[in-house]
Amino acid sequence: MNEIQTEFIRFWRGGYLEKLVTINGIAFLSQALVQLFFFLFNLPIDAGTFIREWLGLSSGLLEFIHKPWTLISYMFFHDGVMHILFNMLWLFWFGRIFLMFFNQKQFLSVYIQGSLLGGLLYLVCYNVFPALAKIDHANMVGASAAIMAVVISISVYKPDIALNLLFFGEVKLKYLAIATIIIDLISIPYGNTGGHIAHLGGALFGYIYGKNMLRGKDISKTMGKLLDFIFTVFKPRPKFKVQRNSNNWNSKPPRNDMDFNKAKKENQEEIDRILDKISKNGYNSLSDKEKEFLFKQKEK
Repeated sequence: MNEIQTEFIRFWRGGYLEKLVTINGIAFLSQALVQLFFFLFNLPIDAGTFIREWLGLSSGLLEFIHKPWTLISYMFFHDGVMHILFNMLWLFWFGRIFLMFFNQKQFLSVYIQGSLLGGLLYLVCYNVFPALAKIDHANMVGASAAIMAVVISISVYKPDIALNLLFFGEVKLKYLAIATIIIDLISIPYGNTGGHIAHLGGALFGYIYGKNMLRGKDISKTMGKLLDFIFTVFKPRPKFKVQRNSNNWNSKPPRNDMDFNKAKKENQEEIDRILDKISKNGYNSLSDKEKEFLFKQKEK
C-alpha cells in the first residue's frame, strides 16, 4: 500500500471535522478548476455564477422546488478565497471545542441541521418580508449557517470557556456568541442579506440544541439515526476471510470484562478531570498531553 492510499484510508477513518473541512476545500478547488477551464477555452461562463445557479440556494420558492437538492449543496460551496478561509478556520477552531464535550455524530448532526434551518429561514424571509420579496433573484452559498450552529451550541452549553483572541485577550464564549449574533442582525440591511439571515437560522438551532443538552435532551438523535441509515446504505461491504479450524471459528479471545470496565472508568474519570479544568481555568490551561488526549477521543 503506497503513501497516498495510506493517507486516504486515514482520512476516511478520521473524524467528521476533518472530513467537512476537506470536502469544503475540494468543492472550492473544483470550482476554481472549472473557472480555469472556462478561461483557457475562452468560454463566456463564470464558474461562480454557474455554481450559484445549480448548487446555490435560490430565494425563489418555485426555483427551489425545481432544485430541492440545493438545500444541501449550498453549504459546501463558497464565494472566494477569504469566504472559505474564514469559514474553515471558525469551523476548525470551534469544532475542536465542540468535540471536547460531544461526540462525532452529534457534531455532524448539529452542522447539518443548523445549515438546514439557516436555509429554510432564508427562504421564508425572502418570501415574507416586503423589502426582500421584491428582489427577483438571490442565490446563497456557504457553510456559515452550519458553523454558527456549532459556535452557538457550544457557547450555550459551556458559556464560560475563555479564548485568547488577538487584540482582545481572553474572551468568554458567551460574549463572542452574543457579539456575532448582534453583528449579523445589524448587518442585514447593508449587504449579504441572505447570508446574515441564514447565520441567524443556524444560530437559532445552535441555541435550541445547547439549551436542550443542558437539560439532558439530545435533539440531534433523529438526524443521527438518519445519517446512520444513509451511511449504511452507501457503505461498501467489507471483504474479509474467516478461517475455520475443525468445528471452531478462529477468533481473538474477548477482553476480560473486569479489565474492560476498569479501563473505561479510568478513561471517563480522566475526561471529567480535564473538562473540569477547562471549565475552571479555560482551554489554554491544558497541557499538550491533555489536549492530545481529548482530541483522540472518538465516538464509541
